[in-house]
Amino acid sequence: MRKETILSFIILWAISINCTKVMSQKWGMYTFYATQNTTQAKLIDTTGTTYKTWALSSSTAYSAYLLPGDTILQTVKYQSGSIGQGGITGKVRKVNWAGTTVWEYAVSDASTQMHHDVCALPNGNVLLVCYETKSASPTTVGCSSTITVWSEKIIEVKPTGATTGTIVWEWHLWDHLCQSVYSSVTSTYVTNVSEHPERMNVNYSIKQDWFHMNGIDYNPQLDQIMISSHALSEIYVIDHSTTTAQAATHTGGNSGKGGDFLYRWGNPATYGLSSTANNSGFNVIHDAHWIPSTNPLYPNYMCVYNNNSGGNVKVAIWNPPYNGYNYTYTAGSIVGPTTVINPTIPSFTASDMGNSQQLGNGNELVCNPGGSVFEVSPNGTTLQTISNAKSVHAYRYELCYVRAPIALASASSTLVTSGTAVTLSSSATSVTESSPTYSYAWTSTSGFTSTQQNPSISPTSNATYTVIITNTAIGCSDTASVTVNITGSSTLTVSATAMPVNVCPGSTVQLNSTPSGGTSYTYQWTSSPAGFTSTLQNPTVVPTSNTSYTVTVTSGSDIATNTTSVILYSSPVTPTISQTGNTMTSSASSGNQWYFNNNIIQGATGNTYTPPQAGSYQVQVTDANGCTSISSAYTPTVGIPENNSLTQKIIIYPNPTQSIINLSIPASINSFETEIINIYGKEVLKNSNQSTLNLSDLSNGIYFIMIKVDGKLVQQSKIVLNK
Repeated sequence: MRKETILSFIILWAISINCTKVMSQKWGMYTFYATQNTTQAKLIDTTGTTYKTWALSSSTAYSAYLLPGDTILQTVKYQSGSIGQGGITGKVRKVNWAGTTVWEYAVSDASTQMHHDVCALPNGNVLLVCYETKSASPTTVGCSSTITVWSEKIIEVKPTGATTGTIVWEWHLWDHLCQSVYSSVTSTYVTNVSEHPERMNVNYSIKQDWFHMNGIDYNPQLDQIMISSHALSEIYVIDHSTTTAQAATHTGGNSGKGGDFLYRWGNPATYGLSSTANNSGFNVIHDAHWIPSTNPLYPNYMCVYNNNSGGNVKVAIWNPPYNGYNYTYTAGSIVGPTTVINPTIPSFTASDMGNSQQLGNGNELVCNPGGSVFEVSPNGTTLQTISNAKSVHAYRYELCYVRAPIALASASSTLVTSGTAVTLSSSATSVTESSPTYSYAWTSTSGFTSTQQNPSISPTSNATYTVIITNTAIGCSDTASVTVNITGSSTLTVSATAMPVNVCPGSTVQLNSTPSGGTSYTYQWTSSPAGFTSTLQNPTVVPTSNTSYTVTVTSGSDIATNTTSVILYSSPVTPTISQTGNTMTSSASSGNQWYFNNNIIQGATGNTYTPPQAGSYQVQVTDANGCTSISSAYTPTVGIPENNSLTQKIIIYPNPTQSIINLSIPASINSFETEIINIYGKEVLKNSNQSTLNLSDLSNGIYFIMIKVDGKLVQQSKIVLNK
């Protein structure tokens, strides 16, 4: 037992020594940075030698990244409006190895302004952070101030041309507000904001540049987005798996919570609790990001660059309470954890901007935006200093990230009869290398192998052929694949349906796919017009136009597709409300339903409505297809004042009454009509030429009597029934 203990100690000591050596070494090969407000970008190797310098056509406004394929994703300043303060960008560009701009997209106008950070997605799209102007007031969102706010939105842009792109997904902070001050504003009202950390308290430190989002990151495993707020010193996580329509609500997506916050951390005061309760120490933060799962010290942890206003910069790392696609916390209590890790880094101050990167051996790369970039070991030893970089962000990459070839694979035909000769082709490009030499290694799902660049095959079954192309001089590789199918060999089929197939705007459609003839299936849904994708078997979607949805099902090497279509009805014309005297009239002649303070008025379905009390009224119109549209809120004249256009007033008595009221009608009136209306505007009694009215069948309360002569209202009065 003692020998085993001694042996275990020696093994652990050896492992510890080895890990210490690994973590005391520099990691990777090249550091990329773009000096802010200049046209310079560089790759510096771990010896301090400049490997590559770009002279960009425009200065870098905030962040810049080196993407796979040696393309720079750069932010550039462009402002056509007057929104925003520090961190203004306005354009995003992709710049190739040669320094040529291959794509540019601008977001800047009178009400919207791109700013700060961007994030490249695995599908080639880009997430952009944008200001958007919103009006806050007690009556609109329950804000205790009346103010124009630069709120935030995130848009996902798919590049479509040299200077064009399509917004395929978006999220708006303004859709996820709450407040506990104005109960009449039902869209945002909650009893207690501390019980709703999934939404943003609109009455916390509201000002023009309220949120000031400055960092954005994407987690492809969770399909989630993390953002950081300078003004609020807090990070937030939202669900990217939603549709745009779901992102505006509180349901949908992998998490089931729509566009609400799945998680937040840093400043509990923003949701009504103590600002220091989770011990984050945040005081102005930037660069919210996930740490990769391969990190030996902090796998899947979260991290921010804590500017720690008034003190030295800190890197803040914590382990969030993951729970599948959600996070565990108790509403009304602090969102955890209550501890934070601050690795040892060089001492410096930075009031704004900056980033860190947790490297693959446990080291930290820390960027001082006003000075140097440091690589630091876990024990705080500075291993490399890149002086005078003056970059908002800096990132370390391994040799093959920068210099690996890009492989392509194709076949002379991808659909053939059994035994037909097919030539497989492969090629590679290496923009960083002058005269690369390559080796080739083909494999397939059918057992085929080859080391030729362009081998020949005679397939008898469906198969996918994969080639690994390696630059033999530096040992960097890339992989590409092509599938060859045999005509008539597959029994795989799939049916596609939509329910319902005819919908109104804003309605959710359930897409269903039913495969057969295979075993294990994968699914890929696309749409025409483009914009919708899903890998679920039976996803939901909210169409914005007549759309065809195609599902491609794969089982092994077999592929089957099918399409279903959805017809989108048009919404009825949005009604408007006008008022004549005390009567409101809808512009729609039929299909009306009146609302008071966002609540349905039972029985109020006519073209006109007489409001019995002050408040906010709307009318909703439903057409023959069941589609609806609702008017803007309308505030009519308060109450129903007494009115008498007669020279001699009609006397109503007794009032209050227990059941019977009498009308003293002037002799000059030969014919008249009476209508009794309750406080909800509903007619409850109507008579002609009756001077005695029996109200015994009505409930106690306040009513209004409308007296008309020759169809014209001549008098209206309030009646109190108290049986």
